[in-house]
Amino acid sequence: MDRTERFYKIEMLLRSRGSVSFAALREELAVSPATLKRDLQYLRDRLHAPIVYDAFDNGYRFDKGAPAGARHELPGMWFSEHEIHALLTMHQLLAGRDDDGVLARHLQPMLERLQGLIGNDAAESRELMRRIKVIGTARRPVPSRWFELLGSALVQRRRVWLRYFKRSDRRVSEREVSPQRLVHYRATWYLDAWCHASDGLRRFALDAVREAKLLETKAKNLPVRELEAALDAGYGIYGGGDAKVRWATLLFDADAAQWVANEEWHPQQKAHHLADGRYELQVPYTDATELAMDILRHGDSVQVLGDKALAAAIAERLRRAAAKYA
Repeated sequence: MDRTERFYKIEMLLRSRGSVSFAALREELAVSPATLKRDLQYLRDRLHAPIVYDAFDNGYRFDKGAPAGARHELPGMWFSEHEIHALLTMHQLLAGRDDDGVLARHLQPMLERLQGLIGNDAAESRELMRRIKVIGTARRPVPSRWFELLGSALVQRRRVWLRYFKRSDRRVSEREVSPQRLVHYRATWYLDAWCHASDGLRRFALDAVREAKLLETKAKNLPVRELEAALDAGYGIYGGGDAKVRWATLLFDADAAQWVANEEWHPQQKAHHLADGRYELQVPYTDATELAMDILRHGDSVQVLGDKALAAAIAERLRRAAAKYA
C-alpha cells in the first residue's frame, strides 16, 4: 500500500469508527510505528486534517470542536512525488512563456500547495525551480489586462470590442469579434475570432490590441473543426483564410535530416527518408512568406523542389536582406 492509499485508509477508518487506536491503525495499514507517525503528522501539517489523540478512548479521531463548515475532506486529485516534480517543472516552463506573469499569478496557490505536498523540506522544491531555465527569444509581450479580458470573454462566450493595429497596412481599426480560441505561437499570443465587421474568421495578435472592452452580447460560437479547417489548413500562424492550399516539397541533406526528421512543421505534413540519408518533407501552405523564413534558417542544407512561387518568395527575402545590409 503506497502513501496515498494509506491516507485514504486512515480517513475512512476515522470516519467509520469515530476513534481508532494506534495499534488498530498499524494493523489495518501494515506499517511500522515510525511510518504511521509520519503519516499522521503529514495529514495534520500538510493536508490540515483535524486529527487529534483522545486519551479517554486511547485512539485517534477527528476533532469534534473544529469550526462549523470546516469539515475536512481529502482532495479529489492526488499526485505522487514524481508527478509533483513534473508539475513544478511544467510550472517553471509556463512561467518562461508567461508575459506579465498573468498565468503564474492565478496558479500561485496551486504551486504553493504542490510545494507543500513534497514534504517538510521546502528547500527541495526551491532547488528544483532553480534547476529549470527557459530562454525566450524575440518575445512579444502581451499586457495582462488584454489576456485576462479576452480569456474571460472566451469562457463566458461574450463578444469583445477591439481597437486593433493592423501591421500590414499600419492602420488602426475598430471591430466587434466573437472569441473562439487563444493560440500561443512563437513566443506570443493570438486570438482566433469571428470578426463581425468582415463576416469571417480572423486571427489577431494580442500585442497589437490597442484597446478592448467586454460586451454583453452573446458571442457567435463555431465548432472547433471549422476553426481548424479555416485557420490551420496551411503552414504557420497565418496559414488559413480563403487562399488556395499549396504543397511545398523540401529536400534536406543528410546532416540536416538528423534534426528536421524530429520536427513537426505542420500536423498534416508528409515525410520520408531517402536511401542516401536525405529527408524529403512535404507541408501544406497558403502564404509563402512565413514558410520561406523557416526554409532560410537551414541555408544550403535544403532545396525547394518544383515550386516557383515559394522559390520566388525565398529569393525576395534574400534580396531584401542583402539590400538592408548593403
